Amino acid sequence: MFLRRALSLSAVVAVGLAVTACASQPKTSSLSDYGVYRCGQLDLTLTDIQENGLLGIEYLNKRVLLKPSAIDEGALYVAPGDAETRFWAKGERATLTLKGDILPECLEPGAIESSFRAMGTEPDWTAHIENGQASLTLPYDGEVLEGVWLQETVSNRHGRAYEAKVDERRIEITVARQLCEDAMAGSQYPAQVRLTIDGETFQGCGGDRERLLRGAEWVVEDLAGEGIIDRSMMTLRFFGDNRISGRASCNRYMGSYALSGEGLTFGALGSTMMACHEPLMNQEQKFLKLMSDVVTGRIGKNGELLLETSAGDIIKAVKSDIENP
Repeated sequence: MFLRRALSLSAVVAVGLAVTACASQPKTSSLSDYGVYRCGQLDLTLTDIQENGLLGIEYLNKRVLLKPSAIDEGALYVAPGDAETRFWAKGERATLTLKGDILPECLEPGAIESSFRAMGTEPDWTAHIENGQASLTLPYDGEVLEGVWLQETVSNRHGRAYEAKVDERRIEITVARQLCEDAMAGSQYPAQVRLTIDGETFQGCGGDRERLLRGAEWVVEDLAGEGIIDRSMMTLRFFGDNRISGRASCNRYMGSYALSGEGLTFGALGSTMMACHEPLMNQEQKFLKLMSDVVTGRIGKNGELLLETSAGDIIKAVKSDIENP
C-alpha cells in the first residue's frame, strides 16, 4: 500500500501528457514560446517585444516595460530607472526580481525547476533531476544511482516525461504540474511524479514547496469561522529568506516563517504602532494571536490558503488579483 497520494495523477498523465504543446507569441530564442510563466503563485504574461527592443511583462493589474541589458542582450531585461526590477529569460525557465525580491523560479507551462526533487514513501524512493541527469534512490533496496542520463520524451504544457536505461533496467520519470499531497505527512507539493522501473510504478510528489506560498498577496477572508469586519484588510506575503509581511487590519506587521515536513509556523511578529478604532484593533489582535498559533498550512480545493492553529482554528485567505499599495 502506497501512502503517498497523487491528486488525479492518472487522468493528468494519460490525457495531459499526450497533448502536443502549441507555440504562441512572443517567439524569441531566450523566451518561452508560450509567452507565459508562473513564478510561484504569480502568473506572468509576456507581450510582444517592441521595435525599440523593450519587453512588456504583465502581472496582476500592472504592465511593465523592460529594457534589454547591454551585458546580456536577448536574455536579461531591466526596468529603466529601477535596477532591482529585472527579468532574466532562459527558455522554459526565467528569473523575475521585483523591487529586489527574487521570486521562485519562473516556469513555462509544464516545465520543471532547474533543480527538481521528488520523493515517494512505502517504499521510499527519491529522484533529483538537474542538467539532464538524475540521481535516484531506488525503492525497496535503497540502491543509489548517480549521473543517470535522461532522454526527454514528452514536453508540453501539462508536464514532462523522461526515460533512461541503466544495467538493462528501464527507468521512466513522469512529472505532471498538479497539486500533490503526501497522505502520510499531509505535506503538499506543486507536482505529481511517477517513477517506473521495469514496468512497476511508484507514486510520489515533487517540486519546491515554497512555490505554493510565494509570489502572491494572500488576502484574509475569514478568521476562525467568524468572518472579518467589512472593508478591513488583513494580508500575508511570503518572501525569500523566510520573511513574511502584510497588513493586520490597522498596522503593518513583519516577521519570519518556517516551512518544514511537519508544517508551517511563524516566528515572533512585529508591527507598527498606529491606533485605530477599537473593533479594528480587536480584530488585529485576534489575527496576530492566531498567526502565532499556526502549526500547518495547505492549499484548498479552490486555491485558497488555509492556515490552521494547534486548536483547529482556520485563517482562510485568497490570492489578490491586483497589487495593493
